Amino acid sequence: MSTPLAFGINPGIVVNSGNSLGVAGYLQAVIDKIHTASNVDEIIFEVSRDICEIFNADRLTVYTASDDKTCLTSRVKTGLDSWQDLKLPINEHSIAGFVGLHKKTVNFKDVYDRGELREQSEYLRFLQEVDKRTGYRTKQMLVVPVLNAADNSLLGVVQLINNRTDEPFPQSVVDGLSEICQALTVALKQRQMQQILGRTRYDQLIVDALISASEFELATRQAREMGHDLEDVLIDEFGVSVAQVGEALAAFYSVRYERHRPDRIKPMDLLRNLKREFVESSSWLPIDEGNDGLVVLALDPERIKALRIVNQIFPKRKVIYTVCTRREFQATLDLFYGGNETENIGGSIDEMLSSLGDGGEETRETEADEASAAADNELVKLVNRVIMDAYKMGASDIHIEPLPGKGKTSIRFRKDGSLMPYIEIPASYRNPLVTRLKIMCDLDISEKRKPQDGKIKFRKFAPLDIELRVATIPSAGGVEDVVMRILAAGEPIPLEKMGFTSANLQQLKSIISKPYGLFFVCGPTGSGKTTTLHSILKYLNRPETKIWTAEDPVEITQKGLRQVQINPKAGLTFATIMKSFLRADPDIIMVGEMRDKETTSIGIEASLTGHLVFATLHTNSAPESVIRLLDMGMDPFNFADALLGILAQRLAKRLCKCKKSHVASQEEIRTLLAEYCEELKNIEHFKADPKVAMHEIESRWIQQYRDESGQIVLYEPVGCEHCSETGYAGRVGLHELLTATDALKKNIQEHARVAEMLVTALHDGMRTLKQDGIEKVLQGITDIHQVRAVCIK
Repeated sequence: MSTPLAFGINPGIVVNSGNSLGVAGYLQAVIDKIHTASNVDEIIFEVSRDICEIFNADRLTVYTASDDKTCLTSRVKTGLDSWQDLKLPINEHSIAGFVGLHKKTVNFKDVYDRGELREQSEYLRFLQEVDKRTGYRTKQMLVVPVLNAADNSLLGVVQLINNRTDEPFPQSVVDGLSEICQALTVALKQRQMQQILGRTRYDQLIVDALISASEFELATRQAREMGHDLEDVLIDEFGVSVAQVGEALAAFYSVRYERHRPDRIKPMDLLRNLKREFVESSSWLPIDEGNDGLVVLALDPERIKALRIVNQIFPKRKVIYTVCTRREFQATLDLFYGGNETENIGGSIDEMLSSLGDGGEETRETEADEASAAADNELVKLVNRVIMDAYKMGASDIHIEPLPGKGKTSIRFRKDGSLMPYIEIPASYRNPLVTRLKIMCDLDISEKRKPQDGKIKFRKFAPLDIELRVATIPSAGGVEDVVMRILAAGEPIPLEKMGFTSANLQQLKSIISKPYGLFFVCGPTGSGKTTTLHSILKYLNRPETKIWTAEDPVEITQKGLRQVQINPKAGLTFATIMKSFLRADPDIIMVGEMRDKETTSIGIEASLTGHLVFATLHTNSAPESVIRLLDMGMDPFNFADALLGILAQRLAKRLCKCKKSHVASQEEIRTLLAEYCEELKNIEHFKADPKVAMHEIESRWIQQYRDESGQIVLYEPVGCEHCSETGYAGRVGLHELLTATDALKKNIQEHARVAEMLVTALHDGMRTLKQDGIEKVLQGITDIHQVRAVCIK
């Protein structure tokens, strides 16, 4: 180590002193810098250039080990006070990870030489992604572990890249870099001690490399100067998520992190005597009580525990403290007590329920008493509040489910196809609640033994322009259930955004562009049939086209359509309106539902006389729809001539953005293939050689859905705040588009069975609902469990 040339050093370098030094001087100057550094991240950035000059290398990377020794982090400076953390697992699949795992020095001549890497480990490989992205060619690499001399534990890894002489790094460089690592050992241990001594609520963010120590210092300074809360600065300015801050708080207080859940049930018994002002100022809130104890949400659990205030208000109960972020605490407060927006219609749910009383005694009320109670100001506000909340949360239905006797009335919302609990109403207000809803939709409040149907135009009662379709149903115990469907008037969705595969979209546009004929959309209630028909009408809606629609009810409105609301009491049925349409010079007719022979006959007649007719049907699949219509007594020849196509539809739950990906195993691909090919077994092409046909399908999948590495990636649900921990948010359409080809029309004329029509349709290129669903699984939109749930045969 006495001559610069022994290291391959640039002799003209000046380190710190302005005088030329020997190699030992260069090393000592760098080591002194490291020992005297107050900020290790900054000093590593500064001395890395000096180290590269000393050892005549291109690049130097310093990794620090995480507390649990599972990963290495390299901190890259991206600005004056900002850093970016790059993580690398400690395992045998990378060179730095291998050195960290085995705590041994490696010195490679060429990291692209697989044989040289295999001498160390058969799993070892060089991560070439950075080289591919930047165009830089890594060759020589010397990697040395930074070890704690006291217990030989790993503190980090130092990586030197590319000798400028294009020769392997000599032993003298290995020795010199080892000296640098010894100096870094002391510095990294000092930083660990500083972090322990200066512990804050957010240390876990630094430990998990979500934010660097210097970034945290900058955030603290910024919060202090601007007078903002530190949590808000970390989340809004430094990109830390709310959940990550919550987990850091949980680690600090050693309690559970309680995420905000918008579907959380309000604990009425716990909140009865707690005013919002008190809860907000004391920063704690009871959120649940179960067999394990009373769950309390707090911003500072240690302080609340020390004050013993919870024990005084809720004596003789085991208290389970949890923590959350400040904004989540505020959101939970708004959920339980109501925010500013909801106060305009009467305040919070629990305040309303408290004013109604506890319903301890069930009272027998006369009809007049119920009507009087239904007009009670607090109950009126409560009903409005429930409807407003349901709309705001994106619910499609509101279920009011009373229990007989002293049982409370449960209210649940259906969102994305699944029911979720909302609140419970005292037993004494069970009948007035139902009576209030009957009054709102002009139903007979004296009739309790028969089901009734009605509609609520909600803008009469609150500042929200929606309609609700209401059904009352007598149930066991002398009570009445009420189910309300929210019909939110909205704009039609463009056809391109309806979730059709490219093949189905192209085929659908071709079908609906015909000048006349009959097209059906079929599926169960709530499968999106009307939404799809309005998207089709939006595509066809032009100034030169006259479009009439008959709907029950009119849910979606769009300019250019003449829309008629069904009203059986006034004699406005689908059949009578269809007859009227034929005299009103239409180009296109849309009928909400063809449920009888008369309506269907008029539809076929209209399609054969030069009109394009759209309608919905309640059937399971496209081929079954044909049989249903023939069973109504339709003439097979006229029907075959009129039919353009049938679209069967289902809605499956869509994976939330928090979904987790994994490379599909061969077993998973085989399972998907088997399900995809289940209904192809009777097709001639498939029967001839199933293995070849399945291989063709698999090859097409790989061509269409592979990632950059040529593999198929599948996704699975995780759960986050956005999706209320379910892993699913929103829904996606699954489609089965049957085109009326000549072969299928021949099947219709011959009154063929469903199985024969299915074989014909599949041979002509139709994909079944399940096949379309599997394609959307491969696209990462949903998972196979949701597809199976809605595609049961």
